[in-house]
Amino acid sequence: MGVKKNFVLDTNVILHDYKCIENFQENDIYLPIVVLEELDKFKKGSDQINYNAREFVRELDTLTSNDLFLKGASLGPGKGSLHVVTGDKYQEKIYQSFPEKTADHRILSCTLSVAEAEKNKKVKTILVTKDVNLRMKARSLGIEVEDYITDKVVNVDIFERAQDTYENIDPDLIDKMYATSDGIDADLFDIKSKLDPNECFILKSVRNSVLARYNPFTNTFKKVDKGTNYGIQPRNAEQSFAFEILNDPDVKLVGLTGKAGTGKTLLALASALKQVNVYKQILLARPIVALANKDLGFLPGDEKQKVAPYMQPLFDNLNVIKGQFSPGSADARKIDELQKGGQLVIEALAFIRGRSLSDTFCIIDEAQNLTPHEIKTIITRAGEGTKMVFTGDIQQIDSPYLDAQSNGLAYMVDKMKGQDLFAHVNLIKGERSQLSELASNLL
Repeated sequence: MGVKKNFVLDTNVILHDYKCIENFQENDIYLPIVVLEELDKFKKGSDQINYNAREFVRELDTLTSNDLFLKGASLGPGKGSLHVVTGDKYQEKIYQSFPEKTADHRILSCTLSVAEAEKNKKVKTILVTKDVNLRMKARSLGIEVEDYITDKVVNVDIFERAQDTYENIDPDLIDKMYATSDGIDADLFDIKSKLDPNECFILKSVRNSVLARYNPFTNTFKKVDKGTNYGIQPRNAEQSFAFEILNDPDVKLVGLTGKAGTGKTLLALASALKQVNVYKQILLARPIVALANKDLGFLPGDEKQKVAPYMQPLFDNLNVIKGQFSPGSADARKIDELQKGGQLVIEALAFIRGRSLSDTFCIIDEAQNLTPHEIKTIITRAGEGTKMVFTGDIQQIDSPYLDAQSNGLAYMVDKMKGQDLFAHVNLIKGERSQLSELASNLL
């Protein structure tokens, strides 16, 4: 057990993880009353942050009596206590730098008040916030401050590197892999111990090479084919790897990461269409992250018309696949029929809350804009026979309180690594166009 500390929580920590108060061990937690005021503004709505606000307040209600506001309420055995700070005066030190009493500045003032009250006990008081700007303001005043790091991923290097290549493999073993579609015993290879389940890689010998995957269900190394999926041909080795795991119904959870233009969404959609007879429904969804201050409320029309501009990138990918076939051909007509019949659905992620998804090929696009809790909520929607595919680029985060280490996509890949049902492929090479690749690398 370390030295006991006091943690003052900002609103965004609660909106990020409504169970956050369970993660501070034996330390005491202080909630400025302004945080409860801010949570009140978020409780209406169907987005994840609205749900988090409501759940946290319900959690408070179960803990609470008047003790919460007077001397604090215990969080349980081995845990600290929770206090709500009311009526603290606006500190002069804060007023000198920030005379305007905004919610952030009141939280800074509250942190100073708690620090002063606990000074004689020699207990450190630390503000916890996901707001980078508030952290800078706190440091400028000498206030100790930290990010909420409970669900941060330590190593994000796997999102930058390509699949491994293993040299000096016995050429006869590679020949055997070409000779059979079932794969060959993984124990024949020395490298097996280095591999995660469903990992894809390149094997090279002095005279031949092969794209391969370690299949944990059969304990074999299997040759990866470069086959076409609904008109889409893989353009490089990593896209072939993506199709390999996307097409395997035994792999129930897939993470596809990579920069813009690497084909993440297109590959997932093409694979889903190829397997349309395996699943009852193909569901494409993406979180609505409003840019340029354009919120849903400013757009005319009903629910579907409002979300249509946000879903356009998914329709663009669908049109690329349609474009592989001549207009009026059976394959092009099939896509239209799937949409009309409700077997191919494109919608905002908020609309799948509370649903149970059975026999569904579910593609979640732009998953880097989700929190770890949101990712968990979505995956727990998966019923029998459902495959979940999450695509995204951890360098393109639009949410103000997420980063490359704390976003849900990175968290999922980190936590699920090593599970037989999970596979991750990182796409490096841009294939959208020469211009797109140039811009991605140089700009």
